[in-house]
Amino acid sequence: MAGPGGVLALILLIVSCFYCCRGVSGASPAADALRRVAPRAGSGGLCEQLLLPLVYPCTEHTVETKDGFLLSLQHIPHGKNKAADSTGPPVFLQHGLFQGGDTWFINSAEQSLGYILADNGFDVWIGNVRGTRWSKGHSTFSVHDKLFWDWSWQELAEYDLLAMLGYVYTVTKSKISYVGHSQGTIMGLAALTMPEIVKMVSSAALLCPISYLDHVSAIFVLRAVGMHLDQMLLTMGIHQLNFRSDMGVQIVDSLCDGEHVDCNNLLSAITGENCCFNTSRIDFYLEYEPHPSSTKNLHHLFQSMFLLIHDSFRQYDLKHYFIN
Repeated sequence: MAGPGGVLALILLIVSCFYCCRGVSGASPAADALRRVAPRAGSGGLCEQLLLPLVYPCTEHTVETKDGFLLSLQHIPHGKNKAADSTGPPVFLQHGLFQGGDTWFINSAEQSLGYILADNGFDVWIGNVRGTRWSKGHSTFSVHDKLFWDWSWQELAEYDLLAMLGYVYTVTKSKISYVGHSQGTIMGLAALTMPEIVKMVSSAALLCPISYLDHVSAIFVLRAVGMHLDQMLLTMGIHQLNFRSDMGVQIVDSLCDGEHVDCNNLLSAITGENCCFNTSRIDFYLEYEPHPSSTKNLHHLFQSMFLLIHDSFRQYDLKHYFIN
């Protein structure tokens, strides 16, 4: 654990990075976009905002995890042109990091997996992990409490997936096809080590799968790891990582400094070149994403990139909670 002098140095470093380094060159395009496009207003859920306007059947459900989080699930039993009694086999879609269940529906119906599966006869269920826009409830804590954000993908697998898949399994009385994207794949891999989840899943499709991250070459991610961004935030007591907050925009601005990372296309800076990304819909995407996550979650992901514990897929390592 860092001593008082180390903590002070980290605080001074992060403050200088976030608030001073852009003074001459101006804000990055990525930060400008986050400032320009406000999150979609309104109190309605995902069904009301995205699916019902397109005449897709959709209902909202809430499940409680064993540690008290209240999670939102959406159920699309069939496509908009299917009969109500034609529900097919259940499929569960789990989003990635800084995303929510909306990610399966923010392209056109012909290009969004959630719509495509419903229109092809599947009984579609959408998961939303704790801390996202759709799952901000807890039986005891509020989003302003430190303990609300005391989790990583380990808890997302052990508690969130267990609760959500358990609910779907109980309702459908059928084994579930699991589809995970990015963080949803590491959650799935961890969850499938639990016999109570294995018995509920018939198959798994892992999109952009991750387990350990020492092979990552994306310059944006490497810069964040090199800056010890996760540890600096934890040291400062910032436990919610929200890129729509003022602090979050400053973080993006600092990482996208033009000299080390060019974020004219933020997605490419994070994931590499994408042949099929629809840049004309960026403003619409930003009405829903990015969603918040926990700093501890980022720290757990970054642990697999540190020198001492690289090339590993393991539970959260408390020994590496702070810089030694």
